[in-house]
Amino acid sequence: MSVIEILNEKAEAYGITVSSDLAEKLNIYAELLKEWNEKINLTAITDDEGIAVKHFLDCLLVSKAAQFKDGNSVIDVGTGAGFPGLVIAAAYPEVDVTLLDSTGKKLKAVEDIAEKMGVKNVTVVHMRAEDAGKKPEFREKYDFATARAVAELRVLLEYTLPFVKVGGKFLSLKGASAVDEIDGAKVSLKTLGGKIDGINAFTLPGGDKRAIINVKKISHIPSKFPRVSAQIAKKPL
Repeated sequence: MSVIEILNEKAEAYGITVSSDLAEKLNIYAELLKEWNEKINLTAITDDEGIAVKHFLDCLLVSKAAQFKDGNSVIDVGTGAGFPGLVIAAAYPEVDVTLLDSTGKKLKAVEDIAEKMGVKNVTVVHMRAEDAGKKPEFREKYDFATARAVAELRVLLEYTLPFVKVGGKFLSLKGASAVDEIDGAKVSLKTLGGKIDGINAFTLPGGDKRAIINVKKISHIPSKFPRVSAQIAKKPL
């Protein structure tokens, strides 16, 4: 079975329909991901079932946590190989998606993949999150921020919430450790103006546990945040 055949079969059980247009785009994504992965390390998952389930389906499940509307803006922090940001952009062509990463080589690959997929609603930004989060053109400008497996939640909040408008949401794609990470993020949430607004838990085909932590931005962040990465790592909130 092809990546798309596997995805179609597996997605149905989660109430997700993959349109023919999205299927065509994701098929190109899968092939180019494999090609680029031979040049640079984008992902350890390169088999068709893994790409279909652990990348594409995993990212499409974000739709269960967020009701994206035309004109919404999303920033994917630490996008890496484009997950989940590029998948969101492909699935929601009327949503503006910014793909942020500090690794230029990965962004070059993602930019090439997006172009060949025909995804036009993406902007690629080569910058560290803690630097971009201080800049007026990015700070509190987005309806949603996303991040997948970048860092533990209390650290991740400082990197992501500065981008989110008050009233917007940060969607953190996590594994089985999600609940424990929430317990450890109470100070970070209070300090950075965030509030847990629910958890969407899933089990992927094959048994891997997934959770999307919904964090609502309820107040502005003090101007001193985000701190420099060394401070965030040394003394997380």
